[in-house]
Amino acid sequence: MSTSRLPSSFDEDTDFYEENRWQKFSRRLKEEPLIPLGCGLTCWALLGASRSIRAGDHVKTNRMFRARIYAQGFTLIAMVAGSIYWSGDRDRRKQFEGVVAEKKAREKNEAWIRELEARDIEDREIAAKREELRKRREEGLARCVIERREERRLGILAAVKDLVGK
Repeated sequence: MSTSRLPSSFDEDTDFYEENRWQKFSRRLKEEPLIPLGCGLTCWALLGASRSIRAGDHVKTNRMFRARIYAQGFTLIAMVAGSIYWSGDRDRRKQFEGVVAEKKAREKNEAWIRELEARDIEDREIAAKREELRKRREEGLARCVIERREERRLGILAAVKDLVGK
């Protein structure tokens, strides 16, 4: 169990940690806007190169391929710089997600233990009721046996009179 504290800068902002894919995508766009820009420039250079190839303009084709290389370099530098800049935040996020996962696992374990305790109580109640019913049956059987013995003591003649009288 980890004893580390949660990041204090985001204590009130639970949406920061519990986000869906679209929220994460938009947050990452806001954090690192140069990466999508570099991807867009790369796509633009490739599109321009393919158009100039179709048109047969070799000078423009070479220029667009150079632009593509520059755009890819820009994107790569933006990714590395953004990774270095945001690494501390990512470490805190991973630490927080670990703490949250640990807390959820603990809550799940506690819920399971409560469920097992409830089942155990129910099982004990059912066993007690069964024992009580078994004792009642034994008492009832004992009474029947005693009554039968008493009927036998009356004798055959009394039993026949009882049957005829009914």
